[in-house]
Amino acid sequence: MEVLMSNWSTKTAQYLPENYVFPPGKRPGKLDFPVCENIPVIDLEKAKSQQILNACQEFGFFQVINHGIPVSLMDETMRVCQEFFGTSPEYKSGFYSTDMKRKCRIYSSSMDYDKEDFHYWRDNFTHHCHPVEDHIGLWPENPTRYREVVGKYSLEGRKFLFRILDLIGEGFGLKPGYFDGELSNTQLLSINHHVPCPDPSLTVGMPEHRDPNLISMLQQCSVPGLQVFFQGQWMNIEPMENAFFVIPGMQLKAITNGKFSSPIHRVVTHSERARTTIGTFLIPSMDIVVKPAEDCAVMSPVYRGFTYKEFFSAYTENKRDWEVTLESFKVKNN
Repeated sequence: MEVLMSNWSTKTAQYLPENYVFPPGKRPGKLDFPVCENIPVIDLEKAKSQQILNACQEFGFFQVINHGIPVSLMDETMRVCQEFFGTSPEYKSGFYSTDMKRKCRIYSSSMDYDKEDFHYWRDNFTHHCHPVEDHIGLWPENPTRYREVVGKYSLEGRKFLFRILDLIGEGFGLKPGYFDGELSNTQLLSINHHVPCPDPSLTVGMPEHRDPNLISMLQQCSVPGLQVFFQGQWMNIEPMENAFFVIPGMQLKAITNGKFSSPIHRVVTHSERARTTIGTFLIPSMDIVVKPAEDCAVMSPVYRGFTYKEFFSAYTENKRDWEVTLESFKVKNN
């Protein structure tokens, strides 16, 4: 069987292959999950910093409307991403890699495909996109509009996330531009594609996790699937038309001295419709020291300083267990 699901599933996914069936306790099981109500909705044209701080502290996520990114660009980017997953197996396979150092790659399930006991029901296409001119030559030439459209989207997404970060910085009294430079040096575009699944109750589209980066924005399609673990249970996040779903990462949790929450989330599958989502991540450079901002650690810092390389190494060694990883960077007298 080919590794990439989008290469084989349309012909053979009449049943769920055994290595995609999760054991009881790790599978969704029931499909009637409650919808997460009262998610904060931030109107970026009118947003106040305290609104975002409250959302990040109370929920750990929020939706953003009137964000300034043209809806036409959002729609066109979604189309070219979906078209890429519809290209020939031979073409997509040219981008296949599980080497995280490769700056434009497609893989299936997770980066540990060859070692994992059970596979996740997804393909993922990830590439670097800042500065655009340094990376665009690695991106697909098919669809022919991909580079032009995704290039514009990447620039707009970066501007959008910095507007959010500037409001966060303002709310904490940080100096202007605090998050510029090495704290947000790397920008990734991560496109998840989930083909229709024969039995969504038995498998998972993406593992439960917290984002290890600085901040994430997600453009959902109309097909549901995103879930957060909130108030002690898994809850559905209904797609909101023309909005972005924003998630503070674990680096922001450290910088805010533990004041922010970084929510546990995952993806479940759909039995009839394919689901494509576009994530944009800002990530610190490997050697920058991440630590609580002085204005956030008025009493004493909860976390010691660490490089992102050190953090991600521990995150990987701990099998992406976010709680164990963050705990290892806590100041011992706390």
